[in-house]
Amino acid sequence: MIEQPALFFGLWQLLDILAVAIILYQLYRLTRGTAAIRIFIGVLAIYLVYQIVDALEMRMLAEIMGQFIGVGVIALLIVFQQELRQFLLLIGNRQVMGSAPKWLQKWLGRAGHSDSNPSPWTELKEGLEECRRRQLGALVVIPRDADPSTVATGWSAVDAQLSAALIVALFEKASPLHDGAACIDRNRIRWAGGILPVSGRMDLPSQCGTRHRAAVGISEQTDAVVLVVSEETGSLSFVHEGRLDQGVSFDRLSERLEAALSVASKATDQ
Repeated sequence: MIEQPALFFGLWQLLDILAVAIILYQLYRLTRGTAAIRIFIGVLAIYLVYQIVDALEMRMLAEIMGQFIGVGVIALLIVFQQELRQFLLLIGNRQVMGSAPKWLQKWLGRAGHSDSNPSPWTELKEGLEECRRRQLGALVVIPRDADPSTVATGWSAVDAQLSAALIVALFEKASPLHDGAACIDRNRIRWAGGILPVSGRMDLPSQCGTRHRAAVGISEQTDAVVLVVSEETGSLSFVHEGRLDQGVSFDRLSERLEAALSVASKATDQ
């Protein structure tokens, strides 16, 4: 009788399992609440059936399903192209850039983009409160490490000092830029009128309109902090890393911004 070799389980095998678990968890986070998770479950079910059919030596059915799965890999790349793009952006924007050396961040143009210096969030707060009083919708993007202008489209450069009056002027209904998003970076309004990618998540509250879905969409693809003032209710929403927090107090806005942006500052200083 030939003895079967014992299974060897060492450090590299443990790291292999952990790496696969982390990748699957990140993919789950990106697809959670979307139709993609249902597609993934369907594909997994087909693969399990194929393994059973192959083990039972049902040659004809196994051959047909094997061909289907082979072609299905290309189909999956097409179906999950947005989720895969978000996954790669998540790796590049948050993990790699946050821990990269300072010389590399400077070479890539990311050094010094944090908002660690004192910033006039009071001007932003007053501007958004005035938008609420005038029943104006507002959408403000505040970048951390990643540059949201590479994801947004149709924006117009502004490059002006942040002020409450300018915030209100940009989102006035008579303004040609009022339907898009404004980007605030290092105490200056960099651009306005930007069209943001809309999130396809199905677990967002039913009352969320295009502005809220756009805020979630840009926060999924970059590490930006996004603020939304609802045109209908006047409520303030705080969006960060795909998480939507509605009904935020205007009085706590500065505190929330400092807490979220300080994470980027610490990552850059390490």
